[in-house]
Amino acid sequence: MNILVLGGGGREHALAWAILQNPKCDRLICAPGNAGIDEIAECADIDIEDGGVVADFCAENAVDFVVIGPEAPLAAGVADTLDAAGIAVFGPSAAAARLEASKSFTKEICDACGAPTAAWARFAAAGPAKDYVRAQGAPIVVKADGLAAGKGVVVAETVDAAEAAIDEMFGGAFGGAGAEVVIEEFMTGEEASFFVLCDGETVLPIGTAQDHKRIGEGDTGPNTGGMGAYSPAPVMTPEVAARALDEIVRPTVAEMARRGTPYRGVLYAGLMIRDGRPRLVEYNVRFGDPEAQVLMMRLGAQAFDLMQACAEGRLDAARVHWAEDHAMTVVMAAAGYPGAYEKGSEIRGLEGLPETSSEMVFHAGTRREGGRLVASGGRVLNVTARGASLAEARDRVYAMVDAIDWPEGYARRDIGWRALG
Repeated sequence: MNILVLGGGGREHALAWAILQNPKCDRLICAPGNAGIDEIAECADIDIEDGGVVADFCAENAVDFVVIGPEAPLAAGVADTLDAAGIAVFGPSAAAARLEASKSFTKEICDACGAPTAAWARFAAAGPAKDYVRAQGAPIVVKADGLAAGKGVVVAETVDAAEAAIDEMFGGAFGGAGAEVVIEEFMTGEEASFFVLCDGETVLPIGTAQDHKRIGEGDTGPNTGGMGAYSPAPVMTPEVAARALDEIVRPTVAEMARRGTPYRGVLYAGLMIRDGRPRLVEYNVRFGDPEAQVLMMRLGAQAFDLMQACAEGRLDAARVHWAEDHAMTVVMAAAGYPGAYEKGSEIRGLEGLPETSSEMVFHAGTRREGGRLVASGGRVLNVTARGASLAEARDRVYAMVDAIDWPEGYARRDIGWRALG
């Protein structure tokens, strides 16, 4: 098969790496890709948010199957265009992608199907939003309603901080994503990520992970797109996973089908777990980043078989084969991220690192400049390893991090600290 992966980050490098291991893969193309992806696949420079452009590219290159990595093309309806053109695609329709593209839509779905989540309210102006915050008190969570690349969420410890976040969002800090704001109850507990595949009817769990969103060690400082992750998540016991499926995921999928917008693709449920009870924090309609890196490390070649079964409505016969192992990924980011940071610094030392089924460096924001590998984004590398235990995976990861020569880079040294105790 000729397979096209849309996207150019660490998630897409991990997806491409796993797909390439599958014997069904004859030709692998990524658009736009990055310097790391370019070493294992063809890279194409096309507008991945234009469904017509993507469909034409597929026709010209005899593409049999498309995997959509990021959320923006899904929200833009690229899956709909490909499906209408008769091209097999892994990823939900634009209508179903509203589960991520609109936080208030997700809350409405939860209300309709009885899925447990935080109390919430939506506002289109700063004044009423601030009145609500003053009435509720702090801590409280302020979210841009639309897509904000994982950064439009502020956990405000004080009313003043919440009001500042409201001003920032309505002031255009997140563009159109902040045209409306959702304010939520602050939930306590332990967070985990639960990944399932859905083909419109059948729901198949494919893994759990925990992500570290804060920039600083001990989970302090501002939120980022994610500074590291590990899988599986210890807090996601079989009992908690069963409750999440029965009380949150399956009711959501049934409600989406009832509305005539069946969900097909990977559904990522961000959960808050307290006393064994899961509540929904948010949905994402694609693999998480950096959670995809640890999931793909553990799934390997079967990942593509599962995605294909999902796209073709065959999940009822699909099975996930897990090894009894653990995986960890550590994000190396440009100093200053998630604030202002410089691009163009050179990264050395990767050529000496292993590239195996147990150790990989996935590229997130890199490019080649005259033979040099340079940083081109905020989150730049995802150093990833697996082991028989989480401690073994951690030791392998940080040995790799220490071998990378990039003085302008930053990595947290405590990924997995909750699970490792």
